[in-house]
Amino acid sequence: LTGAQDGSVRMFEWTRPQQLVCFRQAGNARVTRMYFNAQGNKARTTRRALGAFIHRETCGVADGEGFLSIWQVNQTTSNPKPYLSWQCHSKTTSDFAFITSSSLVATSGQSNDNRNVCLWDTLVSSGNSLIHAFTCHDHGATVLQYAPKHQLLISGGRKGYICIFDIRQRQSLFTFQAHESAVKALALDTSEDYFVTGSAE
Repeated sequence: LTGAQDGSVRMFEWTRPQQLVCFRQAGNARVTRMYFNAQGNKARTTRRALGAFIHRETCGVADGEGFLSIWQVNQTTSNPKPYLSWQCHSKTTSDFAFITSSSLVATSGQSNDNRNVCLWDTLVSSGNSLIHAFTCHDHGATVLQYAPKHQLLISGGRKGYICIFDIRQRQSLFTFQAHESAVKALALDTSEDYFVTGSAE
């Protein structure tokens, strides 16, 4: 999956030189982050009486105008529409994370009201989709990392600060300054004992 400064998003297969799908054409806001989510979104099967669900693989794309869009990956059309697209931050959405499945998504970015890290429920109407917003990171949050074992979100900001949030309690646990300049990257080890930060300096 590739995303460009011109806003285009294309999907390729290793052995084929031509794109499989163009999710977004050039002329949109620049792509800031994108991920596949193998767990997919929940979609009801035809066995409605049983309430059965199937999972379809999805991909999400964040952009410089604050939007997050999610597509189902297995598309038959060449220019498919996202099944979900909404503005998460008023200025930019810099990063996001699928929380267990694409029904719950965390985003980081920059908003006018400083609610720069947010939790969203994609299964409810767009007007009620914001579950919780954390007021943090002056001038915006740049990166986000989800720690599933501990149910924590780790975010980095433009001023070098790291914030750690408890998803279950929906509260901020720790804030400290890791760098003098913007945090540009976060990585978490598989045991979740350590995380590593990288900055613009």
